[in-house]
Amino acid sequence: MRIFFTGGSGKAGKYVATHLAELGHQVTNADLVPLEADGVTDLKVDLTDPGDTFSAMAGLSAADDLDAMAPQGPGPAYDAVVHFAAIPRPMLATDATTYRTNILAHYHVLEAATRLGIRKIVFASSETTYGICFGQGDRKPLYVPVDEEHPTVPEDSYAMSKVAGEVTSQAFHARTGADVYGLRINNVIEPHEYAEYFGDYLADPSLRRRNVFAYIDTRDLAQMVQRCLETDGLGYEVFNVANADMSVSATTDEIIGRFYEGVEVRRDLGPDETFYSIEKARRLLGFEPQHSWRDVLDDPGSPYA
Repeated sequence: MRIFFTGGSGKAGKYVATHLAELGHQVTNADLVPLEADGVTDLKVDLTDPGDTFSAMAGLSAADDLDAMAPQGPGPAYDAVVHFAAIPRPMLATDATTYRTNILAHYHVLEAATRLGIRKIVFASSETTYGICFGQGDRKPLYVPVDEEHPTVPEDSYAMSKVAGEVTSQAFHARTGADVYGLRINNVIEPHEYAEYFGDYLADPSLRRRNVFAYIDTRDLAQMVQRCLETDGLGYEVFNVANADMSVSATTDEIIGRFYEGVEVRRDLGPDETFYSIEKARRLLGFEPQHSWRDVLDDPGSPYA
């Protein structure tokens, strides 16, 4: 596939973009800074500018061997768009800048993609849409495990922009019929961060309550995007994205007793099962996480330990 990937130089994007390139896809990284990775073409694009976004997506999808390329016909230059670019959390920029940047970029990407006839769009939403991660005070879910039907009522500008992006995406699907899949991505963890951070998380589970005690390994996030690109015909859908286990060593019963008193528990949970349900992604996409912090911290010989 020819993939227009926004934000491929970011923490999550760099793993996903390089994974897709390793699978043999032709990946163009639209970002303000280059990734400089093998198999990925960098293109500097200001996604808050509609003309810049449209021009980038309408242009040639590869720069190599121009002499051998036939003139581009009327069809789209890309087969799919993966939109990860954003200010990635609140408190990095002003609230107004965060909201404006994220929703303008999101709108411009969706508009350009659908106007150009691209029929597959995968975009990064966020766990923060549920209002727990950056809620003021001690916010708890209404029930566990948290699934995609849980209300999304955030307080912070970043999560507001993500909810607005979901509404915008659904509207573009309604207009065009394109497949538009949103990923409510949990706390992104790079492999080296297990040794760096998880010792503290195991010692003090409260450090993870704002993430519903969940996480997503960057390599499994890359698999999730791959599964989205390979699965057609779902229309507009949003999916929770997390690893299958919690990011703490306490059992689910212990976490419920300490942190979720009074919270509805909708079904029996395994002793280390995530409270951030991934059953929908498993059912509709065949997503199955392959990695865990346990692979590293239980194995001192791991290259990430």
